[in-house]
Amino acid sequence: MDRFRMIFQYFQSNSESVMNGICGLLALASVKMYTSFDFSCPCLPRYNMAYGLGIMFIPPIALFFCGLILNRQSLVMLEEWRRPQGRRKKDAAVIRYMCSSIMQRAMVAPIVWIVVTLLDGKCLICAFSGSVDPEKFVGFANASLGQVQQLLARVPCKDDELMRNNTSRKAVSRYLRCWSQALGWSILLILIVAAFLARWLRPCFNQVALLQARHWSNYIDIEQKIFEETCCEHSRLFAHKCILHFFESMQEEIKLHSFNLPREGEGAEGEEDLLRGITDQDQMNKLLKMWYYEKPPLDVNQVTQR
Repeated sequence: MDRFRMIFQYFQSNSESVMNGICGLLALASVKMYTSFDFSCPCLPRYNMAYGLGIMFIPPIALFFCGLILNRQSLVMLEEWRRPQGRRKKDAAVIRYMCSSIMQRAMVAPIVWIVVTLLDGKCLICAFSGSVDPEKFVGFANASLGQVQQLLARVPCKDDELMRNNTSRKAVSRYLRCWSQALGWSILLILIVAAFLARWLRPCFNQVALLQARHWSNYIDIEQKIFEETCCEHSRLFAHKCILHFFESMQEEIKLHSFNLPREGEGAEGEEDLLRGITDQDQMNKLLKMWYYEKPPLDVNQVTQR
C-alpha cells in the first residue's frame, strides 16, 4: 500500500513529466493502431474519398480529444479562465501559456497518425485514385469516361479482377504513393524545423515573462491539488466524527463485540484542530463557495494578517 502511495505522490509531484509520458504513449498507440488496422478501400467512385480521408483525419481528432481529456491541466486551465475575479486577479499570460502547453501535448499523437498514414500511402491512394488525370497513363486511353472512373476507383484493390492485369494500376498507385510520401516527409521536415527554430529562438524573447507564466501555471496546478487533498482529509475526519456521534448511543453493545471506541474527549482536541473549525455542512458549503468566488490573494503576509 505504501508503494502505491509513493507512486501516486510521484505522479502528483511530477505532473509535467507524466503528461509528456502520456503523450508519448498516445503517439506509440496511434502507430500501433494504424499498423494493426485492416485497411480495406471500398473501391467505389462515391465512397473512396470519404473512406480514405475519414481514416486519415477522424482518428486524429479522437486522439486529440483523448490528449485533452488525459491532461489534468485542461480542467485547471478552464477553471482558471472561467472563475470569477474575486480578490485575486487573473493573468492572461498564464492562461495562454497553459493553453499552449496543453495543445502542444495533445497534438503529438494526431500528427504522428497523419504522418504515418501519409508515409504508408494507402489512405491517399484510396481517396484520390479517382481524381488522377487518365491521360497521363496509357492503359486508360481506349476506355470511355464511365469505364475510366470505375477503373480508377478500383486502383487500390490490387486483387480485383478488372485491375489484376491492368498495366496502369501500378503506375497510378506508385504516382499517388510518391505524392503521399513526399507530403508526409514535407510535414515532418516542417515540424522539425519549427521545433528547431522555437528551441533556438526562445532566448531572443522575454525570458522573464516566460518564467513567470510557467511558475504561476505550476502554482495553480499544485494549489488545486493541495486544496483537493485538504478537502479529502477534512472529509475523512468529518465523517469519522459523524460516525462516532451516530454510534454514541450504542457504546455498550459495541464494547460487547470487542470494538475499542474512544472515550468522550479522547483525541477530540487533535481532531478539532484538523477540522479547522469547520464542523457542519453549511460551513463547508460556505467555504467552498468562498474558494470559488473569492480566491485569496497571492500574498502570504495578507493572509496571515487576516
